[in-house]
Amino acid sequence: MGASRDCQGGGEATLCEARLIEGLSDEEVQRSFHAARDGDYAQIAEAARKLDAELPRGAIPEDRRSQVEAEVARLRRRLTEVGRIDFFAAPGREATEGRVSGLEARLRPPGAGHRKKGRHGSLEDFQGRVWVTRKGIHIDRIASAWLIRRFVDAGARFKFVPAKGYKLEAKELRFDMFEAEFTHDGDLCTFEVVVSRLSLDDRGLVPIAEIVHDIDLKDAKFNRPEVSGIDRLIAGIAIGHRDDESRLERGSAVFDDLYEYFSRKRG
Repeated sequence: MGASRDCQGGGEATLCEARLIEGLSDEEVQRSFHAARDGDYAQIAEAARKLDAELPRGAIPEDRRSQVEAEVARLRRRLTEVGRIDFFAAPGREATEGRVSGLEARLRPPGAGHRKKGRHGSLEDFQGRVWVTRKGIHIDRIASAWLIRRFVDAGARFKFVPAKGYKLEAKELRFDMFEAEFTHDGDLCTFEVVVSRLSLDDRGLVPIAEIVHDIDLKDAKFNRPEVSGIDRLIAGIAIGHRDDESRLERGSAVFDDLYEYFSRKRG
């Protein structure tokens, strides 16, 4: 696929040349696009991670601020460029967006409109809502939906929509998708963000959050021994069940059992 742009006369047009790939199904073509864009996103996310690791905790020194601002701006431009050719909304976008947004938040003065942690209203404010996320749910979306239904609203309803072009309706909240109310923030996956912002203080959730983080972000931050097994189990559910409601039902049973184990485990 090739593309050219013409911005003469103050307008903008994009010409695309597409070549059909003989012998490939629509799903195979989409997986090919996902792999290419996820490779791009992984490079951006790794650059953002390295930059964040090099910075001191707390305020960024003034003698480094301009350099860091330039590097973060470059990452944002690169992320925007990849987003423009991410025609099928590759899964890696949310995590990468969270990494870059986390760096941007560090550059803002305290209280300058960055997203706050901690409680965002009472749990009652989040009940009776429809929770919207991308189709094709996997580890973070399955776990987050389970978390919402188990700890926030037992009657929560979920809507699975295309990753691009969905217009939010009344009483709907988005999670784990671009520009969602609850999604990746810095190096936190969506599950961790929901736990933090809704102050879901439960010791049984701590190891689950670490497992979901390690599987979703693939950074071995917590190095949980359960990651490999749970990763394969969720992958098996995704392979065996194309319907998102079925994936959520099967995945929720897994997380119910994990929660019971970690809640009762001593030490």
